[in-house]
Amino acid sequence: MKAAVYVRVSTPDQTVEGQEAELVAYCRARGWETVIFRDVITGASATRPGLAALMEAARRREIAAVVCVKIDRLGRSLPHFAVLLHELQTLGVGLVCKDQGIDTVQEAGRLNPAAHFFITILAAVAEFERELIRERTIAGLAAARARGAKIGRPVKMTPEQRGAILRQRGEGRSVRAIARAVGLAPSTVWLVLRAGAGATPGAAQGGLAA
Repeated sequence: MKAAVYVRVSTPDQTVEGQEAELVAYCRARGWETVIFRDVITGASATRPGLAALMEAARRREIAAVVCVKIDRLGRSLPHFAVLLHELQTLGVGLVCKDQGIDTVQEAGRLNPAAHFFITILAAVAEFERELIRERTIAGLAAARARGAKIGRPVKMTPEQRGAILRQRGEGRSVRAIARAVGLAPSTVWLVLRAGAGATPGAAQGGLAA
C-alpha cells in the first residue's frame, strides 16, 4: 500500500522536515510505502501545487491513503476539508490526520466507529455551508432585482433575427410561432417586441398579445 504524505508550512523561513520525518516514520510503522507532497504557502491560498499534485495522484489511483499532521495542514477551511475528504472517499483513498486521531483508512473493509462519526459530521458541515451560500445568492439576486439590475445572460441574436421578429409580428403571427420560426425562446421574442413595438409600425399594429 502506498500513502501520500502531505506536509505544508506557511512561510519560506519555516521547514517541512519535522512534519515529513514524523509522518514517514508513522507510515513505515504501518507498513506503507510513501510518496511526499510539499507546499510552502499560506493555508488560505486556493492554489497549492503540492495539494493539486496529490489529488491528481489520487485520481490516477496511485495512492491508497493520504497522511498529514492535522486538518489545517490539508484544508484551508472546514468546508474545503469536507470537500477533499468526500472526493478521497469516492476514490477509495483513506485519510489520516495523525495528531488528531482521524483515520478513515478502512481495516478489513470497514471504517472504525470514530471515523464514521467524523465523516458524518463533516458531511453535515459541508451541506450547511452549501445551504448558506445558496441562501446568500438568492438574497443577493433579489436585492439586485429590487435595485432594477438585469439578472441573467444578455440576449444574443442577429440583426436578421430581430428584424424577422418585428416583421412577422407586423404580419399578425403569434409570439410562439415567431419564436419557432427564428429559433429563439418565446420570452426573448417578447422582450424584442416590447422594446421595438413603439419604434416599428408593423409591430405596433400587431400588438403584444401572445
